[in-house]
Amino acid sequence: MNYALSLFGIVHISHSPTFLTIEPSNICQLACPQCPVGIAKKHPNGDTGTSPRNPFPNYPLSLLADSFRYAHTVQFFFQGEPLLNPRLPEMVHEAAQQRLYTIVSTNAQALDRAMAKRLVMSGLHRIIISMDGLSQASYETYRQGGSVEKARAAIRYLREEREIAHRQRLISGDYPIIELQCLLLRSNEREQALMRKTYRLLGADRLTFKTAQFYDYQYGNPLMPARDRDRRYEQCADGTYRLKRHPLRRLWQTLTGISPCYRLWAGCVLSTNGDVLPCCYDKAHQYPYGNIHHASLTTLFRSKQADDFRRQVIHASSRQTDGSADAPQQPEMCQNCWH
Repeated sequence: MNYALSLFGIVHISHSPTFLTIEPSNICQLACPQCPVGIAKKHPNGDTGTSPRNPFPNYPLSLLADSFRYAHTVQFFFQGEPLLNPRLPEMVHEAAQQRLYTIVSTNAQALDRAMAKRLVMSGLHRIIISMDGLSQASYETYRQGGSVEKARAAIRYLREEREIAHRQRLISGDYPIIELQCLLLRSNEREQALMRKTYRLLGADRLTFKTAQFYDYQYGNPLMPARDRDRRYEQCADGTYRLKRHPLRRLWQTLTGISPCYRLWAGCVLSTNGDVLPCCYDKAHQYPYGNIHHASLTTLFRSKQADDFRRQVIHASSRQTDGSADAPQQPEMCQNCWH
């Protein structure tokens, strides 16, 4: 109901977040070219908003007890590589004990057999393995510093440990679901058909292709796929690119002046230092609602600062859809969001 009101410009939050993102780590082994953490490795003087001095959460999950009562899902990933936090399986187990649906997304470079067993036994519901190519050449075009063989082995370890635990009746069902995720890139276009045919042979239960976000997309990008359907960006008549928008979303914004955004009403992100962020697009920590060391997550989610930010988002026009010089602009993080 609160979100339905927002479609007409009314901001009212009376509930707690139902979908939580918890950042287990803000560091990573890889240097992916379109990831803030990877970019920071190549440009160490840049500011990503994260603090390598505190790479893991500096708060206990018990601080989230009130919010856990109202949430249905918690995902353990944001900026860095979750498996670099040695306590990740315990964090997942604590959330799963609260009957929350738990998700981890990883590059799997640190997922050996021992970690696979710990994750299977943690109560994890779904694990996403990022593998953007079947060959090392296509894989490392984006996952720079990574090994495709380690990603393949990680899937195998998870499958085998899940089968062992199931036979011993230590777990029930087919959890964790193993999802292989591939970014749609020019470097792996020729391998996508083969990946569709072989992902189950690798040990995965699901295969997901995901369009890639680029920071420097206006004049194209060498990694941008050739096929329009594989891109988040559409080419304009002058040869430049702009973010795609759903036709109904464009129409609603044109008719009402409202830019709907379900994410801001459903959940939020909790960074390693305790900052509560609007969503996963606030990678530079530009729009925090506050910090859970000073107030509860529910209090911050319902705060005036959070509501003011929601109003700024839904009442502003995106640069892609409104050329008026005096039109209010969406926050910077929304400029490259297609949700």
